[in-house]
Amino acid sequence: MAPKWRELADRLAEEIRNGEYAPGQQLPQIRELVAAGEGSKTTVHQAYKALEAEGLVTSSRGHGTVVRQQVPLKRLGVARYDKAKWRDGDEVAFIADRVASGRGYRRNEQTQTVSRVEASPLVSTALGLPEGAEVYARARLVKEGDQPTHSLTSYYRPEHVEGTRLVDPTPGPAGRGGGFRVLYDAGYEIDHMTEEIFARAATPDEVKLLQLPPGEPVVELHRTTYTASDTVVEFAVGVHAASRFAWEYAFKVPDSAKDEKGSS
Repeated sequence: MAPKWRELADRLAEEIRNGEYAPGQQLPQIRELVAAGEGSKTTVHQAYKALEAEGLVTSSRGHGTVVRQQVPLKRLGVARYDKAKWRDGDEVAFIADRVASGRGYRRNEQTQTVSRVEASPLVSTALGLPEGAEVYARARLVKEGDQPTHSLTSYYRPEHVEGTRLVDPTPGPAGRGGGFRVLYDAGYEIDHMTEEIFARAATPDEVKLLQLPPGEPVVELHRTTYTASDTVVEFAVGVHAASRFAWEYAFKVPDSAKDEKGSS
């Protein structure tokens, strides 16, 4: 016979999978289930820990036990940076992901802090600056509802962004079209970029910030953005909850041998 906590966990898991609890919905407080006769405080706590280990819920101080979003967001590749989205419209990158995923959004689901900091070796190398040179750091936390999905910190040379909306800490994108539109208006139209991604274990601070369940890794992104003349106008570091995104890239398959013949 299964222990009481296992029976409770299995029943709650079935209810979650059947949609009786929607993604983002908070499960009853432990004391409520105890009062309803579902078992002792220890029993309910063990059941909730089992649901968390199975990836069905997340638990955190101040937020309770919340049903996880089971269908990950599409994290678009090239398509999320289409100039028509941000130059001619108002669909910044995180909104492009939501639209492609058929999910709703609010612009204030992106919060931010802006500060001048000394460039780390990673940042100084990317921006072509001496180590320790001052740069602007624009740190954003992006949420879907109440659940954080990722953080993204962009670093800029002061001379590129001083006096622009990119150094304004008001929550939400940096005005219509976001940061890339600000750079465009300042005469730094983005032309090409590189992205490097890798998975790693989350730090304790990231676990708290992103409200990660135990053992969930993160995907770190390094994005370097250039103008047509190869001037680096942004270096960004993103930290994404691994289970909350499906990374999608569409591209033309190259044929370098054919290209070499055509140029000869």
